[in-house]
This record gives sequence, structure tokens and C-alpha cells, in this order.
Amino acid sequence: MNASPRLIVLSLLLVLPPLDAREPQTAPSDSPAIRARGLGIPFDGTPGALNAITDVAGVEVGYTTLISGEGKLEVGKGPVRTGVTAILPRGKKDDPVYAGVFSLNGNGEMTGTAWVEEGGFLEGPIALTNTHSVGVVRDALIAWRVKRGGADPGGFYWSLPVVAETWDGWLNDVNGFHVKPQDVFNALDTAHGGAIEEGSVGGGTGMVCYEFKGGTGTASRKIDLREKKDAAPRTYTIGVLLQANFGRRPQLVIAGMPVGKEIPGQVYPRENGSCIAVVATDAPLLPHQLKRLARRVALGLARTGTVSGNGSGDLFIAFSNANPEASNPDKLTRSVETLPNDRLDPIFEAVVQATEEAVVNALVDNQSMTGRDNHKVEALPHERIRELLKKYNRAL
Repeated sequence: MNASPRLIVLSLLLVLPPLDAREPQTAPSDSPAIRARGLGIPFDGTPGALNAITDVAGVEVGYTTLISGEGKLEVGKGPVRTGVTAILPRGKKDDPVYAGVFSLNGNGEMTGTAWVEEGGFLEGPIALTNTHSVGVVRDALIAWRVKRGGADPGGFYWSLPVVAETWDGWLNDVNGFHVKPQDVFNALDTAHGGAIEEGSVGGGTGMVCYEFKGGTGTASRKIDLREKKDAAPRTYTIGVLLQANFGRRPQLVIAGMPVGKEIPGQVYPRENGSCIAVVATDAPLLPHQLKRLARRVALGLARTGTVSGNGSGDLFIAFSNANPEASNPDKLTRSVETLPNDRLDPIFEAVVQATEEAVVNALVDNQSMTGRDNHKVEALPHERIRELLKKYNRAL
């Protein structure tokens, strides 16, 4: 099999339904990960320690990656190149967070956003998967939450979870419905803070970006804000995780270099992709301010060259895990912190910077993959990028 070998170890086999033989969980490559900065690509801003969405304290990410089969497509059998990504704003703690959403181009799906817009809160985890698995992932996410809390006085009586998708049908048997409830449970139960994988993992497994191998990418920024000019700074973190599955090859720009034109190639005749982006921050922001953050993802994507084509479902959500217990109805009123709008420019800039780098990380921290009907998508060639950095005098 030419696909990148990766394995997600199921640590909860005793409590989850047994996986059948349909899709083995695949393991991370033994080769060390190389991210965009490791190639010498320059980026603006100061990243967090991990340069990932998990730099925002409390945020956890989990994956289930499904890779099996090769050769001719047999619907229901494979080849399989898909999965699930779970993002938990406060880890396993069930405490809603302020959130805002933005649709740059609506040729896609993100469930639960009507209530996010109306109520201002994200109530539970976010899950990312392929286009035709949104339903099973949504239902499984509800089942996971019911099992953990249920309809009791301290739990909840209904759920409208946020589940988003991008299309992986070029490499994956997308009509085979290979994502099962236990795969969703695994991604949620194994979610963790700290370093996380990128590239062909989770919901990003079978994705294509700028007609190179795409998938999951992440990055972060740290910013200092001061009450007064000579006051001690307060440091805030902004993290982005995205599922990159968009763009045509000639459009790709990295650090101002016309990479797509320098490395020509074509995977499919027209754009078939999308981008889902999740922005996390510990800065105290209200829903209308978080919607403004979600809008800035579009500017970060534009830095990499995309025009958000008609076929690209580009949907973004931003949340703040500051202000714990803000939705708790036990008290008649709640006091919350927020930043004034006039202080938001550095955060806007951080979102744009982290989005741009997350896209490039999804391309760089990846490997070539062969999927259904022997469709092959090449990874971004590292040596060519190093050559172009020298040619355009852009290397760090």
C-alpha cells in the first residue's frame, strides 16, 4: 500500500464496541515530522511552545485515522482513506464556551451553527470528518455526551453538536460509509493536550490541498496586551486547526513565492475541496467578537493563494475558553470579562498569521498517498521548497 502508514492506538477497547476487520487503525510514520519552519519557511508572529491549537490551555484534540485497501474502488469495501478529528474546547469538562461562526463560501456543512449564532455558545466538542459521514458523527457525538452526562439535573436534555466536513472522495470510498460510531468515540476519548499530529490524520486523512496531499494543519500565536504602556503584559494565545482540502495548484503561494507555478501539476479537472477552520483562544471575548475572529481566517487562507472557489465549502468557527461557567443558570446573573473592540487588532493579526501557517503545515508535514482507483496525490516536495526559498531569497 502506498498510503502513509499511521496508527491510532485504541486505548479504550474494553469500553468501546469492538472494531471489526473493515478498517485497521493505522500508525504514525517512524520518520520524524518536518513542519514548515523546519524547512526554513518564514512566518510573521510569535508561535506558542507547540505552535498548535493545543497551546491554548485546556484545548484537547483527538483523531481516529482509517486507512485500508488499495486498487479499484469497491463501494462499501474501499480503499478507505478517511477518519474523524475531535476538538474539545475545555477538554472533557462539559462547560459551554462563547463562540462565533462565519461562512466564506457555503458549499459545505457545519451542523449546529444556527444555535451557535442564536445562543452565542458552543456546547460540547467539535468534530471534523468527510462529507458523507456527518450524520453518523453527529449522532455518535450526541451519544458520547449522553453517556457522560445524560438527561439529569447536572447534565443536558438535548444537543445540537457542531460537526463539519470536507470531501475526500478522490482518495476515499466516500460512499462506503466507513466511519462508525466507535471511531467517533475513540477520537473523543483519546483527545489530549500537548503535541498533536498533522497531515493525513483524522478527518484530514484523505484530503487534497492545492493539488498536493493536504489534511490537518495547526499553528498558534502568542500576543502581549498591556493595560497601560508601562504595565506588565497579559499574554494571550490564539490557535488554529484546519482541515485543508481546497485550491488549485497554480494558486499556491508560500511566503510570497509562487510555489504552485514553480511546481506545476494537476490532480483533478476542477476544484472539489473545502476548508474547515477552528480558532481557539484564551482571550476573554464575546460571541460577536469571536465571529470577527472567524472572519479573519479568510485572510489567512488568501495569503496562501485561494480564491474560495464555487465548489469550496469554507466554514469557520472561533471560540474562547475564558469565562468558565458563563452559561451556568444556577445564578440569575453572571459577570464575564471581555476585551474592548479597540484592543482586538493584534488578535485579528494572530488569527491571519496562524491560519496561513496551519495551511502550510498541513502541506509540509505530510506524505504522498495513493487511494481509490490508484489515484495518487503527491506530497509537497521538501527539497524543491528549500530550493525555492534560496531562489527567492526567502529562507529564514
